[in-house]
Amino acid sequence: KVNLLENEIRELSQEQLIKKLFDLKEIYVQNKKKELDEKDLCIISAITREVSDRSIGLRHFDSQIIGGIALYYGLIAEMKTGEGKTLVATIPIILNFVLGKKVHLITVNDYLAKRDSLWMGPVYEYLNISNSFIQNDQSIEEKVKSYESHIVYGNNNEFCFDYLRDNLRSSNSPKMQGELQIAVIDEADSVLIDESRSPLGISGPVKTPIQLFKLCYEITEDLNIEDVEINEERKNVLLKDSGIKKIEFNLKKINYLKGNSLFDNENLEAYQIINQSLKARFLYEKDKDYILKDGQIVVIDEFSGRLSQGRRFGEGLHQSLEAKEDVKIQSESITLASITFQNYFKKYEKISGMTGTALTESEELMEIYGLNVIEIPTNREMIRKDQNDQIYKTSDEKYLAVLELVKIKYSSGQPLLIGTTSIEKSNFISEILKKSSIPHNVLNAKNHENEAEIIAQAGKPFQITVATNMAGRGTDIKLGGNPEIDKNFSEDDYKKVIELGGLCILGTERHESRRIDNQLRGRSG
Repeated sequence: KVNLLENEIRELSQEQLIKKLFDLKEIYVQNKKKELDEKDLCIISAITREVSDRSIGLRHFDSQIIGGIALYYGLIAEMKTGEGKTLVATIPIILNFVLGKKVHLITVNDYLAKRDSLWMGPVYEYLNISNSFIQNDQSIEEKVKSYESHIVYGNNNEFCFDYLRDNLRSSNSPKMQGELQIAVIDEADSVLIDESRSPLGISGPVKTPIQLFKLCYEITEDLNIEDVEINEERKNVLLKDSGIKKIEFNLKKINYLKGNSLFDNENLEAYQIINQSLKARFLYEKDKDYILKDGQIVVIDEFSGRLSQGRRFGEGLHQSLEAKEDVKIQSESITLASITFQNYFKKYEKISGMTGTALTESEELMEIYGLNVIEIPTNREMIRKDQNDQIYKTSDEKYLAVLELVKIKYSSGQPLLIGTTSIEKSNFISEILKKSSIPHNVLNAKNHENEAEIIAQAGKPFQITVATNMAGRGTDIKLGGNPEIDKNFSEDDYKKVIELGGLCILGTERHESRRIDNQLRGRSG
């Protein structure tokens, strides 16, 4: 039906298109209608396609129109990598605009929010629809102005933090966000499932005197394992009678025991810190739970075994460890406001999302958010070859096989993307390649701008890229290299890579979720 309207819409001038759109909007907003009629839905989709073609030279494929309409209806649209999700989003945005709704388009990082807002901007400008983006470094004044637009692009963290900041502000200062009406989420599975339960918080300083941590740790130094009861499972240490006696004696010695017993109310603060000191002493081990780095205590993540820079143990435990290791004790902060993505996104009237891989998570999306997943067909037939896993007895044999395959691909000139699950593994593979003098790029979670460049070049002949987790990188790998970035780009390179079979993807191990494996595969397209 949208295609049948194409010729008729093509005849209209810019003024006529704007008038048509705003006349429809007036009718819907005045009558307070919640849903578009099918006829109008088709007209608006056809207008969006025509305007996109005129303003940025991109005409929506039929598959992108289907995806856009699915998003308007509040579904999760599973669209394969490289099917053009950024352009798809213009359709639900303009359909919701006609209903008088403001739309927040949510991406996974600041770079993509800015890129997509500027890239799709001309489509909205052509129709007199305001569009803006929010960034981490904007002032409150800039943000208040940005949020007034019909469409706001931004990353998930920023939207969440702005919500918290608004709630912490006094009632007479300007609020940034206003009503939460429509959210269209890019990389929806990553935002709604992977990160959904980790709370985001805003913290402020605490008044506990820092010297108290040093003092309380010293008080526990003459306690031994007989004086305490350790509960490994609950990560707790309880004092036995002998331990309580020693602590009370030590507190009296320095004139710090108020009242007669450690458990009197006046000693509550000291008791809590002593409790954390005992945990630091008996439960937390250096190089297992944390490491010392540049005079600071860095937490080791118990799930991934990686360092969690910037994360601190809570409730005074981090300071007690700083006292234990005799490094500078930093002041603690208290959480003033926090929310999870899950709870934040449930505040919108309607959410929808798109992603390359959601079917594997469809049950969860239904259960938590009441969202149905719909698979959108690809614009052209799928021609990727998914080979079976190769399994080896030892990791040495496996990495030898990886090296052999790299050598074969490199000698023919076929570009190769090697996926790993951790930074250590990607560095390890990089070392193996260095020893065999094979030139390559390594892509870790270091910086977004540089990352876009490495990815854009990953499809050139003879290019080898080693990368961790390719989920939601948002930059396409173009076969033969990227003409926008690469001055030396040539059509011959493009033809050569196609002849060699496109980009070869080599996953060196399985990720913890099948979805991330699929995202890595999807880069070949």
